[in-house]
Amino acid sequence: MPTDQTSLLHRLVGGDPHAATEILALASTTDSASVLVAAAMLARDAGHLARAAALATGARERQLVVLAEAHLEGKASLLDVLVRDHLADHPDHLLAAWIAGQPVPLH
Repeated sequence: MPTDQTSLLHRLVGGDPHAATEILALASTTDSASVLVAAAMLARDAGHLARAAALATGARERQLVVLAEAHLEGKASLLDVLVRDHLADHPDHLLAAWIAGQPVPLH
């Protein structure tokens, strides 16, 4: 059964403009690595990723943090390889697919 945070992340991936605001508001108090990864992507804030890495449980969440790090650091080639591997193992991971679809910043 999806949690409220899962539903919030699905709304973000689906393009709900209010979801981004809600995620950023939750970032300072959440214990969800996935919400923190989404907040890091939205705010381009590596501090959220540090918290996400500390809270990540399991390979799926740890890999999500690494995907977001590669993205925020502008490592498009690395991101491409990592996201392909991740989605091969977790094809239902919508947040990872969303990260892959975001424009990679130029450095």
